[in-house]
Amino acid sequence: MALRSLLPEGVEPYISALVTESDLQRRLRVETQALPDNQARMQVGPDQAALLALFARLIGARRAIEVGTFTGMSSLAVALALPEDGRLVCCDVSEEWTGIARRYWREAGVEGRVELRLGPAAASLDALLAEGGAGRYDFAFIDADKKGYDAYYELCLRLLRPNGLVALDNMLWSGKVADASVHDPDTDALRALNAKIAADARVEACLLSVGDGVMLARKR
Repeated sequence: MALRSLLPEGVEPYISALVTESDLQRRLRVETQALPDNQARMQVGPDQAALLALFARLIGARRAIEVGTFTGMSSLAVALALPEDGRLVCCDVSEEWTGIARRYWREAGVEGRVELRLGPAAASLDALLAEGGAGRYDFAFIDADKKGYDAYYELCLRLLRPNGLVALDNMLWSGKVADASVHDPDTDALRALNAKIAADARVEACLLSVGDGVMLARKR
């Protein structure tokens, strides 16, 4: 699992302390941090959650997709940023982890905006396309199995409207993608996708050094 941030020690807590975080978001973060086996590293930080919410509000998102929900920190932030009639489709394979997310969606009053689809994410995204979802979504966030990122990126592009935005997490992968001597399935997949997106004429892209690296791509 990648480091959550490449920032120097002490800088990340400083940034996080400047983020406005609700009591509900703080409780979710604390509960997730207490999970065994270092599972909490899969949770986005408060700064990243705030950034995703800001993106959703900036583009006026009404329909959003999340690939990889875990315990719900990012989905909670995005769902709260959507209007009351907004819709967030969350794709995940774990009923256990998303059970935690459901509790917090319910407490935040956004459970009605969130549709959870349990199962392989590619199949869930294919289903959205089959249901007529092509070009109907405003925002997508991808944070799941790294070897599947390329497929998720392609499917989300089809689902996004022109000027829609996709954000992909862990695209620096603890800096491994920048080290040409490092080769493993996840690193190679992310390194290749970074290069692909940077050269992709279908999008305008920018790689941010937020958290473990967030690649942004605006569909032209």
